Amino acid sequence: MVNVIWACMAIIGIIYAMFNGTMDKVNEAVFESANEAVTLSIGLISVLVFWLGIMKVAEKAGILHALTKLFRPLVTRLFPDIPEDHPAMGYILSNFTANMFGLGNAATPMGIKAMEQMKQLSGSDTASRSMITFLALNTSSLTLIPTTVIAIRMQYNSISPTEIVGTTIIATIISSVCAILIDRFYYYKSVWRK
Repeated sequence: MVNVIWACMAIIGIIYAMFNGTMDKVNEAVFESANEAVTLSIGLISVLVFWLGIMKVAEKAGILHALTKLFRPLVTRLFPDIPEDHPAMGYILSNFTANMFGLGNAATPMGIKAMEQMKQLSGSDTASRSMITFLALNTSSLTLIPTTVIAIRMQYNSISPTEIVGTTIIATIISSVCAILIDRFYYYKSVWRK
């Protein structure tokens, strides 16, 4: 549906430009945007590769394992339907750790694996309680270091690209707490109805 909306917007814009006589400006904007997108992508790739390397070093040094141990009690309370030794728990913890370091692209495959494991665990085609909680938390995306945003700010020559870290931490803590509260509210509301 979103693809259809974007296609309609592009077609309407091109038709309007044809009738308005500004097609040359549309062509110029298309090529400038394409050039800027490629430049931005290359800049983001370098930062993401750097942080993925840091994550690999942290994994080899045992830091990720320590973070996993640290967050396991909290995660087991958030997902009481999942046994502690189930593979879904490992994927969930890995996803949360990658998201905390702002590596959404690295967290996505782990999030998909976690959802697959939770689907197998529930044995149903409908979303389980754990799947809904995981989706809510993943959407709120608790982030300590917003690497992608820092990379974009560096790409556009920001004077202080890391100045957003403090506000990002505050905003994502609030969004994550709200996600948990809303998730629990609707869960207990559905239990109460039954």
